[in-house]
Amino acid sequence: MSLSAEAIATLSHVSTATITTVLLKKGLRNIWMRGTKPLKPGQKRLVGPAFTLRFVPAREDLATPESWSSPISTRTAIEAMPTGCIAVVDAMGITDAGIFGDILCARMVKRGVTALITDGVVRDVEGVLGTGLPVWCDGYAAPPSVAGLTFVGWGEPIGCGGVAVFPNDVVVADQDGAVLIPQAFIDHVLAEGPEQERMEAWIVNEVNNGAQLPGLYPMNAETKARYAATKK
Repeated sequence: MSLSAEAIATLSHVSTATITTVLLKKGLRNIWMRGTKPLKPGQKRLVGPAFTLRFVPAREDLATPESWSSPISTRTAIEAMPTGCIAVVDAMGITDAGIFGDILCARMVKRGVTALITDGVVRDVEGVLGTGLPVWCDGYAAPPSVAGLTFVGWGEPIGCGGVAVFPNDVVVADQDGAVLIPQAFIDHVLAEGPEQERMEAWIVNEVNNGAQLPGLYPMNAETKARYAATKK
């Protein structure tokens, strides 16, 4: 799918916390990817369609340095990444083998990839930070991916941090981690997310002015009427 510049701009002003609330009201509870923490503090909120990659447990005959030259390798997968995508990598939560290092991340930057998100870890952390590629992961480790994982493919449904991610689902990542917006719910989040942000900003202002929480958060009928009046 193509995600319009307008949609990206709208979602870049909607927090992951708000998105989880909006989708919870639609019955979606499992959209926050566990273990996806910003590698560098202060990374700005980013939005993009998911480009999926998948690892499975290491198998000694497959997870070798020679596999890096295989047609099915992380190197080949990176060359298939379209500009503006967010690479979402299923590393099975393994935290003692870095899936990508500085060289691969540098190539992703050259290809115009928006960010890397994984429930695993990266390696060469100083170099990765030096590439400028925004990364959300569960930390870093010195060993390479083949020390604990076997890469098996890209462009298929994966699980990342316990969340089912399909290619081209929309991903939003900020200081709270990464969340997924299923394609079927994008229009709903675009419509409801900004309003949720406006409403909560109004509530925060009320709290700062001394208002008590009962009847304010959540709003009772009187508070809803006062809030509605501010939008006229």
